[in-house]
Amino acid sequence: MSKYKCIIFDCDGVLIDSEPIAIGVLVEMANHLGANMDFNTALIELKGKSFNSCTHLISKRIGKPLPVNFESDYRINTFEAFREKIKPIKGVKSVVENLDIPFCTASSGPENKIRLNLEVTGLLPYFEGNIFSCYAIKKWKPEPDIFLWAAKTMGFKPSECLVIEDSVSGATAAKLGGFDVFGYTEHDYNNELDGIATNTFNNMEKLLEMI
Repeated sequence: MSKYKCIIFDCDGVLIDSEPIAIGVLVEMANHLGANMDFNTALIELKGKSFNSCTHLISKRIGKPLPVNFESDYRINTFEAFREKIKPIKGVKSVVENLDIPFCTASSGPENKIRLNLEVTGLLPYFEGNIFSCYAIKKWKPEPDIFLWAAKTMGFKPSECLVIEDSVSGATAAKLGGFDVFGYTEHDYNNELDGIATNTFNNMEKLLEMI
């Protein structure tokens, strides 16, 4: 029997394969402003970072503030791209279908983005009512607040929950909050999660036997 009573999934990169799409849009928009960013480097540099951290980095690269409508344009462009290209992480549907303990998702993205992506990938019915967005509490990873809020709302202590993350900032947030965290390493290009996560795995289909 699992020692965990609740699973808290990150969303981007854990439930849905959205980060390459979102970062692709961001790089294209940034380069249009003269940032001269390389997609593969950006994928490593920006993975798991809050939108504000990303825009701060782009602003520094171009040496001036971003246009006022940058975020709203980014949201429009990414939502369009998500509708066309988004896919669930391979094996994750089978995981959530077969979990026999409560679970939820806690993400840095705005709730309407989380809902859109879960809906397009067919995962929304599994998470309806259990979606936690950093935008609701205005606290972002690597601060642990999002996970603490999710655990409390779900009715569990951090020690009773397992967080599934794919980014350094997310895994750090979980550890700071007193959670065990399993690092999903399919896109962990520099093996950064090994030193932070309680455990790591690179195939979502293996998760059920690990918990």
